[in-house]
Amino acid sequence: GVAGERGVRASLTARDRVGIQDFVLLDAYTSESAFLDNLRKRFHENLIYTYVGTLLVSVNPYKDLDIYSKKQMDTYMGVNFFELPPHIYALADNVFRTMLSEFNNHFILISGESGAGKTEASKKILQFYAVSCPSTKLLNNVRDRLLLSNPVLEAFGNAKTLKNDNSSRFGKYMDIQFDHRGGAVGGHILSYLLEKSRVVHQNHGERNFHIFYQLVEGGEEDLLRWLGLERNCKNYRYLVQGDCAKVSSINDKSDWKTVQKALSVIDFSESDTEHLFGIIASVLHLGNLKFEADARGYATIKNNQETHWVSKVNCLSVLQQGLTHRKIEAKTEEVLSPFSVEHAVYARDALAKAIYGRTFNWLVNKINESLDSSRKMVVGLLDIYGFEVFSVNSFEQFCINYCNEKLQQLFIQLTLKSEQEEYELEGIEWEPVPYFNNKIICDLVEEKFRGIISLLDEECLRPGEATDLTFLEKMEEKIGGHPHFVTHKLADKNTRKTLERGDFRLLHYAGEVTYYWLMYYSSLFHKVMQHSKNAIIKHCFPSSEPDNKKRPETVVTQFKNSLVGLTEILTSKEPWYVRCIKPNESKQPAKFDDVLVRHQVKYLGLMEHLRVRRAGFAYRRKYEIFLQRYKALCPDTWPNWKGTPAEGVRCLIKHLGYKTDEYKLGRTKIFIRHPRTLFATEDAFQVCKHQLATRIQAKYKGYRVKENYLKQKEAVIHPVCLSVRGELGRSRFIKGFMTRNQPACIDNSEYLAYVRQNYLTRLKENLPKSVLDMDSWLTPPPILKEVNELFMFLKNSPCYIVWMLLLLQLLLKAQTSSMFKGKKENYPLSVCRPFVDTRIGKIVLIVFHFIIHYGVPVVKYDRNGFRPRLRQLIFTQEAAYLVEETKIKQRIDFTSLKGVSVSNLSDNFLILHVTCDDIKQKGDLVLQCDFLYEALTNLKSSLSVFSVRFDIQPGREGFVDFKSGQESMVYRAKNGHLMVVSVDRKSNS
Repeated sequence: GVAGERGVRASLTARDRVGIQDFVLLDAYTSESAFLDNLRKRFHENLIYTYVGTLLVSVNPYKDLDIYSKKQMDTYMGVNFFELPPHIYALADNVFRTMLSEFNNHFILISGESGAGKTEASKKILQFYAVSCPSTKLLNNVRDRLLLSNPVLEAFGNAKTLKNDNSSRFGKYMDIQFDHRGGAVGGHILSYLLEKSRVVHQNHGERNFHIFYQLVEGGEEDLLRWLGLERNCKNYRYLVQGDCAKVSSINDKSDWKTVQKALSVIDFSESDTEHLFGIIASVLHLGNLKFEADARGYATIKNNQETHWVSKVNCLSVLQQGLTHRKIEAKTEEVLSPFSVEHAVYARDALAKAIYGRTFNWLVNKINESLDSSRKMVVGLLDIYGFEVFSVNSFEQFCINYCNEKLQQLFIQLTLKSEQEEYELEGIEWEPVPYFNNKIICDLVEEKFRGIISLLDEECLRPGEATDLTFLEKMEEKIGGHPHFVTHKLADKNTRKTLERGDFRLLHYAGEVTYYWLMYYSSLFHKVMQHSKNAIIKHCFPSSEPDNKKRPETVVTQFKNSLVGLTEILTSKEPWYVRCIKPNESKQPAKFDDVLVRHQVKYLGLMEHLRVRRAGFAYRRKYEIFLQRYKALCPDTWPNWKGTPAEGVRCLIKHLGYKTDEYKLGRTKIFIRHPRTLFATEDAFQVCKHQLATRIQAKYKGYRVKENYLKQKEAVIHPVCLSVRGELGRSRFIKGFMTRNQPACIDNSEYLAYVRQNYLTRLKENLPKSVLDMDSWLTPPPILKEVNELFMFLKNSPCYIVWMLLLLQLLLKAQTSSMFKGKKENYPLSVCRPFVDTRIGKIVLIVFHFIIHYGVPVVKYDRNGFRPRLRQLIFTQEAAYLVEETKIKQRIDFTSLKGVSVSNLSDNFLILHVTCDDIKQKGDLVLQCDFLYEALTNLKSSLSVFSVRFDIQPGREGFVDFKSGQESMVYRAKNGHLMVVSVDRKSNS
């Protein structure tokens, strides 16, 4: 099923075999059961992706699927969105190409529960852009930083939970910045609500953030000694509460090396790294601080060894005061109120969370400094936590679910808005769609003066000590009558049994959630951190920040404001969605839990999105695409339609018999109301396609048979001189070969003519280097008796040299003719001029110790000023030399000779093009030669050595030189090249 669908070019073809690839085409689109049935059917066929229009639904398979290779990326690059089966690469590619074509910004919202695959989806999109975007050294550097920011953020922001071994415990929005050509030139990251409570407390079976375990398990011995750490996680209170320090699926030592490499690529200095890991170590030491009660019951820090290591980061005296006292303002004076041991423990944990939280923000900003660019054409990736319900839901879980309420509200608004805009743009009347509006819940949380956030801020600022109970009482007073809010006090008799006295419950759009949290704040924390010896800590807690006289914003208000900012970012961009679903809680492949999936489908708003997409019309496509696919169904539009696409579609649907209530024609698209109409069209197309394929096959086979028949007929009736590759008819060629030793006749005349021509062609390309070398002439085949007899006569003739010179002249002239005949104006005038061995004097020949093949006087023109200089041009076996009398002015190795240029006019100029890799090379030579044709013919016969460049490794190249000789050899030459010597065929012929 998987392999079959992967090759399908249309989104509808495989629907009967593997469900519907686009939920919009589901007939029972209002039925959750039909929705789940389709999702389940595809999941069991390993088809984890399904569309709802352009929204992508992804079901975590909990196993590796071979659908993310480089080949898969290439398949989805530059392809229309619905042309191939659903895939995250299709969505990423469509976003990228739309951004480039429209020059606007986009974002991809990736949402779902923990363990649904959000982080993996984000990685796949980043990897796709890393491969598909243009590549240069600068862009590759940016790409590496973008990719390596992931392991760093995962180390500091991800942890093992009961649902996921690599769960993101923060929300992340990343802008990938592109230039106008589509090159990734930068990025920017925004983080939301790190789950700081995990630093000090983990549920059973869960772990703290990865970085703590990576440091303890993978840190070098010297580093651990400097930080005062031991290689044993069990020695640290903050790492053992979940009783799960070791996890089989996580290799902390290997991940530590990955993080170190990533930090170096992202330009973290050695000092930054030292301070960063110093903070991580200080948090571990802080967790091991213990308190005891003095005689009055007040908390004091035990004098244990941890105070020494904590004091390396923070001033010990200030730290002791901050952890054991609270500052209370009383009119004009400040009073320090001592803590009990229980409050001191709360203060210690709150400080650890504050340190880690601000350090994480510093880390994100530091990564942004490495990535950020001034380019503003972006694709945003929003990997945000999904709606979650636990047995104990903390303050942070409240923020997470509030975030999902806001994003759900935005999702519906953007979906309705984009759908309505499309209908208006196409001139089609919009039909309103009923959907659940969660504005009432958002108002309950964020409304000014009476929302939960405002009440929480007010409670934190009131005189005296704020607790969870005082906050609960205030909420009961202000919002007690709200239909989506209930507490133990306000509940009816049955509901009261499920609520503790300190709990409150919110009825979210995705279900009921019961919350419980403890409130605590120490006003001395900021002062403590300002005395830190760690540069990062001092940066995170600046002295310019407001002190206790003006309380800073609460965490929930900061989070609310950041959500407002995120909403503004998203509404300014074009939205795309990836909805991730986990099929079961036990992370088992092939297991599909209907109840769990149904719940996720509900709170992810997939049914609402489907209803919006189906508001009136199930299918819409541009006229060009619709006509291109279905034009074969109408004789008037097949094979080519001459008019406009809109007119072609009108003609097509008229022929198909569409009823007026089944479709609407917009300005650029056709809208089809019911899936059955489209399915009927698709079924007709499948039948037509097979019929067309059969006709095309028949035509093609007939054409090939006829072509072969005509070739055979031509070869028999009109035989011509053909090469071995088939230019001669096979029957005549074989018959001529069989009768080659008989006297010339009709049967073998064609074959003998071919043999003569073939021999002369080879002889032209294999001339001897010297006329006196009588054994270098290419031996004629036995059937050319007259040629053999001619060679024997010439060899025994007293005028042998004269005859050989004449024959050599003819062959050289033939070689010259093949190069210049009809290509240069004065070539005909050179035909009657005989070639000679050399045109330079004996004195010049005597001076040089190398063997000279040919020499000729030339005029060389200077590169600067073009002044003429009289020179001699000499060719040897390995190089060309430019000589002034008896002094060599320039040597041009044939291995560095790129080519020779001459004009097609009647001048005698030639230009030798030289590769200038060596600084000793002087560049190209501009020469004038009165014996141009003779010189170039001899140059061609001298080029018996050539060289091939190859890459040893990136940035390093090597060379293989080739030449002919008496025996085959392979060795390393003096110039460092690999020399390959092959047997000279001419000398052994």
